[in-house]
Amino acid sequence: MTENIGAPFHLRFARRFVQAFFGVLARMDVAGSEFVPQAGPLIVAANHMHVLDAPVVFAVVPRRQTVFAANKWKGKLAGWIMQVFADAIFVERGEPDRKAIAKALDVVKQGGALGVAPEGTRSRTGGLIEGKSGTVYLASRSGAPILPIAVWGQERAMHEWARLRRADIHVRIAQPIILPVGAEHARATELAAYTDELMLTLARMLPPDYRGVYADRIEVRNQPPVAEVPS
Repeated sequence: MTENIGAPFHLRFARRFVQAFFGVLARMDVAGSEFVPQAGPLIVAANHMHVLDAPVVFAVVPRRQTVFAANKWKGKLAGWIMQVFADAIFVERGEPDRKAIAKALDVVKQGGALGVAPEGTRSRTGGLIEGKSGTVYLASRSGAPILPIAVWGQERAMHEWARLRRADIHVRIAQPIILPVGAEHARATELAAYTDELMLTLARMLPPDYRGVYADRIEVRNQPPVAEVPS
């Protein structure tokens, strides 16, 4: 896919640089690019387990994205990079930030793309951790579709590069999830159900070893129905 028409030069240059970087140092296996809406409000929701997650998503989604970033990066080089190339919204981890939520809603309501980690933080287990309701809350209050993206292999890339080998990086993109009519009034229990739908979508796209806390639920859903025993 090509970059959005009218995207700033520095963004187009950065994306081509990152694409070239991964093209040389990795074997990129990407499926589902046709599901990425080229315009309109969008929430990009990817699993998060390594610092390379964001560059990989940046390379495969040709949309200018605003992302959430931990406040600890503000004033540092990493924070500056996120600010310049991803219009970072800085937030304090583990604390509700109404101003950050308002900024994020403003982005999607104006037709922009917002990049989020539905787990709320980076997984330290190598697999999915419990999803938080923030992603579906933003989708319910804005009407924006959610684009699930599963990435794996990037967590081993630096290990491979240290041995002068190309890394195998995999990306799977699902059809956007559109919440039902009336979702703007969703309460906690409904938001939890929507979050489950999103996280199970990610889990199904990931290999079993990466499904984390959702592994057993995928296996149960994939089993054939049990026949009733006549009394």
